[in-house]
Amino acid sequence: MKKHILVVDDEIGALTLIGIMLERGGFGVLKAKDAKSALGILDQNTPDMIILDVMMPGMDGIELCGVIRGRADTGKIPVLILSARGDAESIMRGIEAGANDYLPKPILHHDLVAKVRNMLGHTDAVS
Repeated sequence: MKKHILVVDDEIGALTLIGIMLERGGFGVLKAKDAKSALGILDQNTPDMIILDVMMPGMDGIELCGVIRGRADTGKIPVLILSARGDAESIMRGIEAGANDYLPKPILHHDLVAKVRNMLGHTDAVS
């Protein structure tokens, strides 16, 4: 069965690119451009994994991660933060908010798909 991933990023280019990478990797993709629409999607769907950008208008990805972790229905979903901010403080904030991992942008297709498969415990997927 195909695994579904919610990608949250306010940059349409990044959202599209990450979506294409994941679809090519064999995943279903749900997309949201901000925290509010992401939470709306989560009210209707339970993805297998969530990928968050940090810098977004309104609630940032780190705050959103905290909200996701606080909800009974989403608290156990693996969360990967992808951000152009790769400084130690941002990474620490992300991990403290409950992210399972934190990767700097830009990210290569192979690295992203490998990381997602790894986090989902996917060993049988063909690349």
